[in-house]
Amino acid sequence: MRKGLRTIDLTLAGMFVAMMCIGANITTFVPFLVIGGVPITLQTFFAILAGAVLGSRLGAITMAVYAFVGLAGAPVFAKFGGGLSSVVSPTFGFILSFMLTAYVTGKIIELKKSMSIYITAALIGLIINYVFGTNWMYFAYKLWAAAPDGFTYKMAWMWMAVPLPKDIVLAICAGIMANRLEYKVFARSQFRKIGNV
Repeated sequence: MRKGLRTIDLTLAGMFVAMMCIGANITTFVPFLVIGGVPITLQTFFAILAGAVLGSRLGAITMAVYAFVGLAGAPVFAKFGGGLSSVVSPTFGFILSFMLTAYVTGKIIELKKSMSIYITAALIGLIINYVFGTNWMYFAYKLWAAAPDGFTYKMAWMWMAVPLPKDIVLAICAGIMANRLEYKVFARSQFRKIGNV
């Protein structure tokens, strides 16, 4: 079993942190992709892919690094947000959910590496992201943020219904992509071999 992080681990983790930063700010180039208070991004796709490719442990660590980089002040969250003030943002729950999303996705895949398991794990990761993030957003608007007029729990989920088809398709793509990478690239390289007992 791996006891520490190797150079290849750190390199791949850094790549996924960078992809999260890029995926978070797609709305900068396509500004109309904001529904209610929720920007439509590629973060969920990359969080799922991180868990599926890197595994539960490294995938979760990578998402934690991404969150800490943003909280430290780097403009890596959606709409180039960042800093400690992000904690009170209604959408901060989605950022927190990325760690759990990556961990659970990776953990399921570690049990059995078949195409159907990769896709199932990716969809379960998506469900975790939506349930955690949407509930956080609802309670944030109800408890400390300025809620839009007539805001209800149903409205919160209606906002999330807009990006859902896109995220379902991307989650399935992430599962397929991770499976192909595992058997076409990583299984033939030293990535899965070095550092294992």
